Amino acid sequence: MTRFSRRRGSTFTDATPPPPIPAVGEGVIQVCHPQWRGVRSSAIAFGDPILETPDLNALIPRIAELRDAGVATIVIQGWPPGSEPFARAAHAGGMDVRAVSHSAPTQHGVDAGEAEAVAGAIELLSAGVLTRFGTVKAGLQEAYASLGHTVDHVPNRVPDVSGVTARRHDRGINAGVFLFPMWRKNVATQILAARTLGWTPHVMADPNVPYLTHRDFVAHGELRRDDFLPLMASMDINLNVTLSECHPMMPMESYRLGVPCLMSRTSDLFADNEELWGLTTVDRIDDPSAIAAAANRLSENKDRAVELANVELDEVDAAARSAWRGFTGRSPE
Repeated sequence: MTRFSRRRGSTFTDATPPPPIPAVGEGVIQVCHPQWRGVRSSAIAFGDPILETPDLNALIPRIAELRDAGVATIVIQGWPPGSEPFARAAHAGGMDVRAVSHSAPTQHGVDAGEAEAVAGAIELLSAGVLTRFGTVKAGLQEAYASLGHTVDHVPNRVPDVSGVTARRHDRGINAGVFLFPMWRKNVATQILAARTLGWTPHVMADPNVPYLTHRDFVAHGELRRDDFLPLMASMDINLNVTLSECHPMMPMESYRLGVPCLMSRTSDLFADNEELWGLTTVDRIDDPSAIAAAANRLSENKDRAVELANVELDEVDAAARSAWRGFTGRSPE
């Protein structure tokens, strides 16, 4: 079996200057990897200031500086390299350290690094180094509890995409498939679905499937969030049909941008709204024809889907904000 691992490469070097400590209003700061787009988007949406670094070991000498800046609580998002030694050092330095996982058991089974990150965080939780450990994936709180671990469910907040201006395209119907190609993300399947409909698929990275050529899709490369959101906003539809949605950021970003987004049914997003669930999801997630049919149906009903989705997202965000504030030790507003 081919093994995949999370992209841990970085353009950062030892010569990269340390990031400045942002203003801390309520004593809470988040730390995350600058190149993990989904985790970073999630951290931004939670609303508390963020310190970005590809290796948390670089922050260990700055613990006193963080404390002097008014940081009382540190939330590690996504468990970047160096998380364990940094958490231990911050705890020893009198800081309240918490962590949030963005992975699911489907990822644990194919990517050893994902399982090791969760195991490492739970070990530190048991040792009292972490005050709390949360997961954005619905259902895992109960599953971890059955193993004797007290874990919080911390659903993602809805991202703020105000001020984004869509790019322009001259090609027919454009479909975004902006996922990193690996088996659980089904990028090739979604390209095939789009091509079945005569649509132009847009991807981040070439899936490197020999029967697909650059005539079959448009590759944009990995983009910073400020460049990615205008691209996503320029699509007629986005496809996010994966085997491990967790609590998906990209569909929420898409609907906030006014663009319909097709999902699989591996997330509970919109599950309580029967009409919206039927419009926005597909259950046969490795079947290009099924994805094409569901995408075409969503495209034909895009105005209704976007309207319903944004009403639902207002409710999702209110509940997620309350959960986040509770997780970080503050009273809900």
